Amino acid sequence: MSAVEPLPALVIEPIVRNALLEDLGRAGDITSEATIPADRKARVVAVARQPGTIAGLTAGLMAFSLFDPSLTVEALAADGERVQKGARLATIEGKARSILSAERVALNLLGQLSGVASATARFVDAVKGTKARIVCTRKTTPGLRALEKFAVRCGGGVNHRFGLDDGILIKDNHIGIAGGVRIAIEAAKRHAGHMVRIECEVDSLAQLEEALAAGANAVLLDNMIPDTLREAVRINVGRATLEASGGVTLETVRAIAETGVDLISTGWITHSAPALDVALDFEAVV
Repeated sequence: MSAVEPLPALVIEPIVRNALLEDLGRAGDITSEATIPADRKARVVAVARQPGTIAGLTAGLMAFSLFDPSLTVEALAADGERVQKGARLATIEGKARSILSAERVALNLLGQLSGVASATARFVDAVKGTKARIVCTRKTTPGLRALEKFAVRCGGGVNHRFGLDDGILIKDNHIGIAGGVRIAIEAAKRHAGHMVRIECEVDSLAQLEEALAAGANAVLLDNMIPDTLREAVRINVGRATLEASGGVTLETVRAIAETGVDLISTGWITHSAPALDVALDFEAVV
Protein backbone atom coordinates (compact mmCIF):
# COMPACT_ATOMS: atom_id res chain seq x y z
CA MET A 1 0.00 0.00 0.00
CA SER A 2 1.41 3.39 -0.96
CA ALA A 3 1.44 6.37 1.36
CA VAL A 4 -1.99 7.79 2.17
CA GLU A 5 -2.75 11.50 2.23
CA PRO A 6 -2.85 12.55 5.90
CA LEU A 7 -5.92 13.92 7.58
CA PRO A 8 -5.99 17.70 8.05
CA ALA A 9 -4.29 18.86 11.26
CA LEU A 10 -7.59 20.52 12.17
CA VAL A 11 -9.13 17.05 12.51
CA ILE A 12 -6.22 15.39 14.31
CA GLU A 13 -5.16 18.11 16.76
CA PRO A 14 -8.21 18.12 19.08
CA ILE A 15 -7.98 14.34 19.48
CA VAL A 16 -4.27 14.44 20.29
CA ARG A 17 -4.65 17.45 22.57
CA ASN A 18 -7.39 15.76 24.59
CA ALA A 19 -5.30 12.60 24.92
CA LEU A 20 -2.36 14.62 26.24
CA LEU A 21 -4.58 16.45 28.73
CA GLU A 22 -5.99 13.13 29.93
CA ASP A 23 -2.50 11.71 30.54
CA LEU A 24 -0.98 14.82 32.13
CA GLY A 25 -3.79 15.06 34.68
CA ARG A 26 -3.64 17.82 37.26
CA ALA A 27 0.10 17.99 37.94
CA GLY A 28 1.88 16.95 34.76
CA ASP A 29 4.59 14.31 34.43
CA ILE A 30 5.90 14.22 38.00
CA THR A 31 8.12 11.19 37.28
CA SER A 32 10.13 12.92 34.54
CA GLU A 33 10.28 16.14 36.55
CA ALA A 34 11.65 14.23 39.53
CA THR A 35 14.27 12.19 37.68
CA ILE A 36 15.39 14.09 34.59
CA PRO A 37 17.31 17.43 34.76
CA ALA A 38 15.38 20.23 33.09
CA ASP A 39 18.20 20.96 30.62
CA ARG A 40 18.84 17.33 29.61
CA LYS A 41 18.32 16.65 25.90
CA ALA A 42 17.99 13.30 24.17
CA ARG A 43 17.33 11.59 20.86
CA VAL A 44 14.93 8.64 20.59
CA VAL A 45 13.64 6.54 17.72
CA ALA A 46 10.21 4.98 17.20
CA VAL A 47 10.62 1.36 16.11
CA ALA A 48 8.19 -1.28 14.87
CA ARG A 49 8.63 -4.42 16.97
CA GLN A 50 6.68 -6.51 14.44
CA PRO A 51 5.81 -6.26 10.74
CA GLY A 52 2.67 -4.38 9.82
CA THR A 53 1.04 -1.46 8.05
CA ILE A 54 1.61 1.97 9.54
CA ALA A 55 -1.19 4.38 10.40
CA GLY A 56 -1.32 7.18 12.92
CA LEU A 57 2.29 8.28 12.48
CA THR A 58 1.19 11.83 11.78
CA ALA A 59 -1.05 11.80 14.86
CA GLY A 60 1.55 10.19 17.06
CA LEU A 61 4.28 12.64 16.11
CA MET A 62 1.86 15.51 16.64
CA ALA A 63 1.75 14.53 20.32
CA PHE A 64 5.41 15.49 20.65
CA SER A 65 5.06 18.73 18.67
CA LEU A 66 1.94 19.81 20.58
CA PHE A 67 3.52 19.13 23.94
CA ASP A 68 6.75 20.95 23.06
CA PRO A 69 7.10 22.78 19.73
CA SER A 70 10.87 23.00 20.28
CA LEU A 71 11.28 19.25 19.72
CA THR A 72 12.73 18.16 16.39
CA VAL A 73 10.51 15.45 14.93
CA GLU A 74 11.40 13.54 11.75
CA ALA A 75 9.22 10.89 10.16
CA LEU A 76 11.15 8.00 8.59
CA ALA A 77 8.06 6.17 7.32
CA ALA A 78 4.61 7.18 6.12
CA ASP A 79 1.03 6.32 6.96
CA GLY A 80 -0.05 3.51 4.66
CA GLU A 81 3.46 2.05 4.37
CA ARG A 82 4.07 -1.63 5.05
CA VAL A 83 7.12 -2.15 7.25
CA GLN A 84 9.15 -5.06 8.56
CA LYS A 85 10.08 -5.87 12.15
CA GLY A 86 12.73 -3.43 13.38
CA ALA A 87 11.80 -0.64 10.96
CA ARG A 88 12.67 2.84 12.18
CA LEU A 89 9.54 4.97 11.95
CA ALA A 90 10.62 8.36 13.31
CA THR A 91 13.21 10.18 15.38
CA ILE A 92 12.47 12.75 18.08
CA GLU A 93 15.15 15.00 19.53
CA GLY A 94 15.14 17.74 22.17
CA LYS A 95 14.20 18.18 25.81
CA ALA A 96 14.17 14.74 27.40
CA ARG A 97 11.35 15.59 29.80
CA SER A 98 9.12 16.61 26.91
CA ILE A 99 9.85 13.45 24.96
CA LEU A 100 9.02 11.25 27.94
CA SER A 101 5.85 13.17 28.76
CA ALA A 102 4.40 12.77 25.26
CA GLU A 103 5.69 9.24 24.68
CA ARG A 104 2.70 7.19 25.83
CA VAL A 105 0.06 9.20 23.95
CA ALA A 106 2.17 9.03 20.79
CA LEU A 107 2.68 5.27 21.05
CA ASN A 108 -0.95 4.60 21.99
CA LEU A 109 -2.15 6.36 18.86
CA LEU A 110 0.50 4.88 16.59
CA GLY A 111 0.11 1.34 17.91
CA GLN A 112 -3.70 1.34 17.92
CA LEU A 113 -4.08 2.83 14.46
CA SER A 114 -1.32 0.72 12.93
CA GLY A 115 -3.11 -2.31 14.37
CA VAL A 116 -6.28 -1.31 12.52
CA ALA A 117 -4.35 -0.72 9.30
CA SER A 118 -2.49 -4.02 9.62
CA ALA A 119 -5.70 -6.00 10.25
CA THR A 120 -7.38 -4.32 7.29
CA ALA A 121 -4.41 -5.10 5.06
CA ARG A 122 -4.66 -8.80 5.93
CA PHE A 123 -8.32 -8.85 4.86
CA VAL A 124 -7.52 -6.89 1.69
CA ASP A 125 -4.76 -9.35 0.81
CA ALA A 126 -7.13 -12.27 1.40
CA VAL A 127 -9.59 -11.08 -1.29
CA LYS A 128 -7.09 -10.05 -3.95
CA GLY A 129 -8.18 -11.11 -7.41
CA THR A 130 -11.88 -10.64 -6.65
CA LYS A 131 -13.91 -7.48 -7.09
CA ALA A 132 -14.86 -7.32 -3.41
CA ARG A 133 -13.66 -4.42 -1.31
CA ILE A 134 -13.16 -4.55 2.45
CA VAL A 135 -15.31 -2.01 4.29
CA CYS A 136 -15.29 -0.85 7.91
CA THR A 137 -18.34 -0.05 10.05
CA ARG A 138 -19.34 2.42 12.77
CA LYS A 139 -17.99 0.01 15.41
CA THR A 140 -15.17 2.35 16.34
CA THR A 141 -13.63 3.64 19.56
CA PRO A 142 -15.64 6.67 20.74
CA GLY A 143 -13.73 9.82 19.89
CA LEU A 144 -11.34 8.06 17.50
CA ARG A 145 -13.63 7.36 14.53
CA ALA A 146 -11.94 9.75 12.10
CA LEU A 147 -8.53 8.31 12.91
CA GLU A 148 -9.63 4.67 12.86
CA LYS A 149 -11.41 5.08 9.55
CA PHE A 150 -8.28 6.77 8.21
CA ALA A 151 -6.33 3.72 9.41
CA VAL A 152 -8.70 1.48 7.43
CA ARG A 153 -7.81 3.45 4.30
CA CYS A 154 -4.11 3.07 5.16
CA GLY A 155 -4.65 -0.69 5.10
CA GLY A 156 -6.29 -0.58 1.68
CA GLY A 157 -9.88 -0.76 2.91
CA VAL A 158 -12.86 1.47 2.18
CA ASN A 159 -14.93 3.51 4.59
CA HIS A 160 -18.63 2.91 5.22
CA ARG A 161 -20.70 5.66 6.88
CA PHE A 162 -18.84 8.06 9.16
CA GLY A 163 -22.00 8.72 11.16
CA LEU A 164 -25.76 8.58 11.18
CA ASP A 165 -26.03 11.64 8.96
CA ASP A 166 -24.16 10.73 5.79
CA GLY A 167 -26.21 7.83 4.46
CA ILE A 168 -29.43 5.93 5.19
CA LEU A 169 -28.88 2.36 6.39
CA ILE A 170 -32.14 0.62 7.21
CA LYS A 171 -31.40 -2.16 9.70
CA ASP A 172 -33.56 -5.02 10.96
CA ASN A 173 -34.94 -2.99 13.87
CA HIS A 174 -35.90 -0.16 11.52
CA ILE A 175 -37.71 -2.67 9.32
CA GLY A 176 -39.52 -4.27 12.24
CA ILE A 177 -40.69 -0.96 13.69
CA ALA A 178 -41.55 0.61 10.31
CA GLY A 179 -43.59 -2.39 9.25
CA GLY A 180 -41.56 -4.01 6.48
CA VAL A 181 -38.75 -3.64 3.93
CA ARG A 182 -40.77 -1.88 1.23
CA ILE A 183 -42.50 0.47 3.67
CA ALA A 184 -39.14 1.47 5.21
CA ILE A 185 -37.42 2.04 1.85
CA GLU A 186 -40.30 4.03 0.40
CA ALA A 187 -40.37 6.24 3.51
CA ALA A 188 -36.60 6.73 3.26
CA LYS A 189 -36.87 7.75 -0.39
CA ARG A 190 -39.46 10.38 0.46
CA HIS A 191 -37.23 11.76 3.22
CA ALA A 192 -33.78 11.62 1.64
CA GLY A 193 -32.14 14.41 -0.28
CA HIS A 194 -31.01 13.71 -3.84
CA MET A 195 -27.40 13.15 -2.71
CA VAL A 196 -28.24 10.56 -0.04
CA ARG A 197 -27.97 6.86 -0.85
CA ILE A 198 -30.28 4.31 0.73
CA GLU A 199 -29.08 0.89 1.88
CA CYS A 200 -31.30 -1.78 3.41
CA GLU A 201 -30.30 -4.81 5.45
CA VAL A 202 -31.95 -8.12 4.53
CA ASP A 203 -31.62 -11.61 5.93
CA SER A 204 -33.38 -13.59 3.19
CA LEU A 205 -33.59 -13.70 -0.59
CA ALA A 206 -37.27 -12.78 -0.38
CA GLN A 207 -36.36 -9.59 1.47
CA LEU A 208 -33.64 -8.92 -1.12
CA GLU A 209 -36.18 -9.03 -3.93
CA GLU A 210 -38.46 -6.72 -1.97
CA ALA A 211 -35.62 -4.26 -1.40
CA LEU A 212 -34.64 -4.29 -5.07
CA ALA A 213 -38.22 -3.75 -6.17
CA ALA A 214 -38.48 -0.78 -3.81
CA GLY A 215 -35.39 0.81 -5.35
CA ALA A 216 -32.70 0.48 -2.67
CA ASN A 217 -29.32 1.75 -3.86
CA ALA A 218 -27.48 -0.88 -1.84
CA VAL A 219 -28.44 -4.02 0.05
CA LEU A 220 -26.67 -5.43 3.09
CA LEU A 221 -26.81 -9.24 3.01
CA ASP A 222 -26.73 -10.21 6.65
CA ASN A 223 -25.13 -13.49 7.79
CA MET A 224 -25.72 -15.35 4.54
CA ILE A 225 -23.71 -18.45 3.57
CA PRO A 226 -21.72 -18.35 0.30
CA ASP A 227 -24.32 -20.34 -1.68
CA THR A 228 -27.04 -17.86 -0.67
CA LEU A 229 -24.75 -14.93 -1.47
CA ARG A 230 -24.13 -16.32 -4.95
CA GLU A 231 -27.87 -16.58 -5.51
CA ALA A 232 -28.28 -13.01 -4.27
CA VAL A 233 -25.71 -11.82 -6.82
CA ARG A 234 -27.63 -13.69 -9.56
CA ILE A 235 -30.96 -12.16 -8.51
CA ASN A 236 -29.48 -8.68 -8.27
CA VAL A 237 -27.93 -8.64 -11.77
CA GLY A 238 -26.09 -5.41 -10.97
CA ARG A 239 -29.11 -3.38 -9.90
CA ALA A 240 -27.84 -2.48 -6.43
CA THR A 241 -24.51 -2.54 -4.63
CA LEU A 242 -24.35 -5.75 -2.60
CA GLU A 243 -22.63 -5.77 0.79
CA ALA A 244 -21.99 -9.01 2.69
CA SER A 245 -21.75 -8.68 6.46
CA GLY A 246 -21.81 -10.83 9.57
CA GLY A 247 -19.47 -13.64 10.59
CA VAL A 248 -16.62 -12.32 8.45
CA THR A 249 -13.22 -13.67 9.47
CA LEU A 250 -9.87 -14.11 7.74
CA GLU A 251 -10.82 -17.75 7.30
CA THR A 252 -14.18 -17.01 5.63
CA VAL A 253 -13.59 -13.76 3.77
CA ARG A 254 -12.14 -15.32 0.61
CA ALA A 255 -15.13 -17.59 0.09
CA ILE A 256 -17.45 -14.63 0.64
CA ALA A 257 -15.54 -12.52 -1.89
CA GLU A 258 -15.66 -15.26 -4.53
CA THR A 259 -19.48 -15.14 -4.54
CA GLY A 260 -19.33 -11.88 -6.50
CA VAL A 261 -20.50 -9.39 -3.86
CA ASP A 262 -19.25 -5.83 -4.15
CA LEU A 263 -18.40 -5.10 -0.52
CA ILE A 264 -17.55 -7.10 2.59
CA SER A 265 -17.96 -5.22 5.85
CA THR A 266 -16.41 -6.17 9.17
CA GLY A 267 -16.40 -4.38 12.50
CA TRP A 268 -13.50 -6.53 13.72
CA ILE A 269 -10.87 -4.46 11.94
CA THR A 270 -11.72 -1.43 14.09
CA HIS A 271 -13.12 -2.78 17.35
CA SER A 272 -10.94 -5.84 17.92
CA ALA A 273 -7.75 -5.54 15.89
CA PRO A 274 -4.66 -6.02 18.11
CA ALA A 275 -2.38 -3.02 18.38
CA LEU A 276 0.88 -3.12 16.46
CA ASP A 277 3.83 -3.35 18.85
CA VAL A 278 5.67 -0.04 18.51
CA ALA A 279 8.28 1.23 20.96
CA LEU A 280 10.38 4.33 21.60
CA ASP A 281 14.08 3.47 21.99
CA PHE A 282 16.59 5.81 23.61
CA GLU A 283 19.52 6.51 21.30
CA ALA A 284 21.63 9.20 22.87
CA VAL A 285 21.93 12.22 25.16
CA VAL A 286 22.52 15.18 22.87
